[in-house]
Amino acid sequence: MKKKANIPTFEEALASLEAIVAAMEKGDVPLEELVAKYAEASALLARCRESLDKAALTIERLKAGAGAVETEPFAPENDGSAAAGD
Repeated sequence: MKKKANIPTFEEALASLEAIVAAMEKGDVPLEELVAKYAEASALLARCRESLDKAALTIERLKAGAGAVETEPFAPENDGSAAAGD
């Protein structure tokens, strides 16, 4: 699927967001760059949320079109891989 001009795919946005977080966690980013990265990360996060919201809506519509009377919100099961307290 082709992407629109300068709008990253979900996967591209997520990869960029992960790279920014890793750079920020190192702690060696100058303040001015840190603020710029924070702004970029906020935009990427919004893009990821938008993509996920659209995907959830599509799934709900598909379920409704398949004759399902009721829908339920998607809630991933905890597979135990997340650390306690996260």
